Amino acid sequence: MSNTGVQARRSAVFLLDQILGEEPRLMSELLAGGALDKLPPDDRARAQRLATQTLRGLERADRLLQKHLNKQPPLTVQNVLRVGTIELCQGGAAHGVVNTMVNLVSQHRTLSHLKGLTNAVLRKIAADGPAAWDALRAPRLPKWLRGPLSEAWGADAIAAMEAAHFAGAPLDLTAKGDAAALAERVGGTVLPTGSVRVQDAGQVSAMPGFAEGEWWVQDAAAALPVQILKPVAGERILDLCAAPGGKTMQLAAMGADVTAVDDSVPRMARVKENLTRVGLKAKTVIQDARAIKGSYDAILLDAPCSATGTMRRHPDLPYAKDGSEFGELIGLQAEMIDHAWSVLKPGGRMVFCTCSLLPDEGEVQVDEALERHADMRVDVDALSVAGVDPAWISSEGGLRLRPDYWSDIGGMDGFYIAMLRKQG
Repeated sequence: MSNTGVQARRSAVFLLDQILGEEPRLMSELLAGGALDKLPPDDRARAQRLATQTLRGLERADRLLQKHLNKQPPLTVQNVLRVGTIELCQGGAAHGVVNTMVNLVSQHRTLSHLKGLTNAVLRKIAADGPAAWDALRAPRLPKWLRGPLSEAWGADAIAAMEAAHFAGAPLDLTAKGDAAALAERVGGTVLPTGSVRVQDAGQVSAMPGFAEGEWWVQDAAAALPVQILKPVAGERILDLCAAPGGKTMQLAAMGADVTAVDDSVPRMARVKENLTRVGLKAKTVIQDARAIKGSYDAILLDAPCSATGTMRRHPDLPYAKDGSEFGELIGLQAEMIDHAWSVLKPGGRMVFCTCSLLPDEGEVQVDEALERHADMRVDVDALSVAGVDPAWISSEGGLRLRPDYWSDIGGMDGFYIAMLRKQG
């Protein structure tokens, strides 16, 4: 960390203030908005990592801190203490961590009077925190989310998912060419599904093969929808809600004639940027997926959803959201399925998927779509791709992936995937 790590730690606290504040914001929004752009790359990566680790361990940090606080300090000081606690309990040098955190508070225009409190509390944490840390349970999901997920999957499954969330996520890559050669080059391993997994990866853009466009970052679960769709070279394929472009690149690399659609200008700019880096081509369209016209051989619909399946990578989600948007998203998904079906050729196929753990955004959507469309059927056989456990196939014929699957090798994102065929 540069100097005493002041900039990285200050920026981590800033991110937490925004994510946990009265008007919560997602970390992805903050980063896209340039929140860390002024930092050098190593401090930027460190700030993001510290904020992410703190969000993962927030419940544990707060449990340790509450013993030493008579009342909650202002949010910024609370977040200084949380970051300090996480660092101290994960092996950070007490002298450096405590001094830097005290300095952050002492330099604050309105909170400098709390530097003594910060010093006293963090010295106590340095003394007894690390031993107490490991005895605490894996942090639980907030009640608004834990309730519906427990109802869907049961207490044991939720406990296993929470353990997976707390463990965090390694980096998964999709190779443009040979996965085994890429794994050797980046010091990773090839997963049963063909993705390359790298533990403790550093700065992504500095990794071998990034600049040359040999791979892109994509969770192993997110790489499965295209493998299930099995694109054929020359097929006209529609990729709906395409950003950030991982699936678009998979389709293009397999020789499909891809039209990638997303309604966001900045997100589509990222798709184009990614395609350029890896040297692949696709037609990009900035449009609402419900307005697209044409006739396509196959469609990939990765519908907007609660993103509850990505929490092991994005631990800000349970804090920056409250579940109030679920109903609207579920309605939108149904509209998108119906419109996509209208532009799919008879005899064509469509993969519907969401990075959600909620059955209402997966299994239930497909059940209801089958009732609405007499010419729709589920193709369960299409789910038999390398690395997929038959036990993951759900009763209506889709694929249910969960964060606690592959827990011994780092888990996977929660995902729902179904292959739907249109009768000719």
